[in-house]
Amino acid sequence: MSDNIFVEAGSFQLNKYGNIACGDTVLLRKFPKQERCIAVLSDGLGSGIKANVLSTMTASMAMNFRIKREPILRTAQIIMDTLPVDSKRNISYSTFTIIDIDENGETRVVEFDNPPLLLVRNGKVQHINSETFKINEKNGETSYERVVKHSLLSLQKGDRLVVYSDGVSQSGIGNPNKPFGWEDGAETFIEELVAEDNNISARDLTKKIVKKAEMNDALKSKDDTSCVCLYVREPRKLLICSGPPFTEEKDKYLAEVISSYEGKKIVCGGTTSQIIARELNKEIEVDLDLDKIASGLPPESHIEGIDLVTEGIITLGALGKILEEDRYNEPAKDDAAWNILKYVMDADIIDILVGTKINVAHQDPSLPVELEIRRNVMKRIKYLIEEKLLKTVNLEFI
Repeated sequence: MSDNIFVEAGSFQLNKYGNIACGDTVLLRKFPKQERCIAVLSDGLGSGIKANVLSTMTASMAMNFRIKREPILRTAQIIMDTLPVDSKRNISYSTFTIIDIDENGETRVVEFDNPPLLLVRNGKVQHINSETFKINEKNGETSYERVVKHSLLSLQKGDRLVVYSDGVSQSGIGNPNKPFGWEDGAETFIEELVAEDNNISARDLTKKIVKKAEMNDALKSKDDTSCVCLYVREPRKLLICSGPPFTEEKDKYLAEVISSYEGKKIVCGGTTSQIIARELNKEIEVDLDLDKIASGLPPESHIEGIDLVTEGIITLGALGKILEEDRYNEPAKDDAAWNILKYVMDADIIDILVGTKINVAHQDPSLPVELEIRRNVMKRIKYLIEEKLLKTVNLEFI
């Protein structure tokens, strides 16, 4: 986004207690070339598999129509007319909230029957003024009137947009201290979280909100529970360097890039770290912690001024596998690949600098097939970080 603004997108979900499928669907997409971010939260009627189908269809249609910038009322009408009809309630029903942020922070919001979108500005929760439209949903000869809300707002640095399903707002309903649910309490809770940590990430904020809702229901959620947050702020940068440059004349350039970089720095590879230490006149210290060595990955090292120093291809391959298998939301392990992931998760803009000098060891046919040459590994990691974690990734070969 312009003026050095970045949109961090985060979400967290829990299934209704005892269900194997979540009736809510969250879709988050970023379009770096358009500098645009779109988020959709849909809640299907009821819970379980049927609700999952309804919400998935709704979220997918909403996302695709919004990508093409289709008119709002037409989008809502097509979604409602397309959904299958519930046999008991005789309606096709799935709620949705669509948030579309452009490169200038100008934001379009479309809401249908979800709890209202919240704007957190200067640590305080604000409700958004919306324009309402009425849409008729037809089921045979019967017609139902639905109300869709449309809002336009300009986001500022430090703003957060928070939306959740009614699994949050209705959590604890019927309890003596929450007879009507947690809607007002959720807003107060959000303000307390932001006051406690003004830089709390989007994913951490959503996780805390959903976990608190679960506690309201005595750790047995009575409904599918989802939360989405979009956090507008200055970008956090991370540099990952791996591999020696194609020619030795570029060694000095590599060291200069690392020493002058404004952000966190990771160096992956034994030869690469030796080049950096030599050019910057620093010492390399190897971490001989036996617990980390027992993890199966080569140990980390330390160079003054570098946040993390690891082995190269094997560790990067392990990182790629974590991303590929969608294990990045699991509790982190204490090894080099997971430690790289921690930095990646906390960054917004990731610059990857890859040396292209051929490492003879990687051409050994006895090595595992998945041990690809460095440039292919880094291309795959770039793709996975962009698609799975919605980060901006710049890849350069030297």
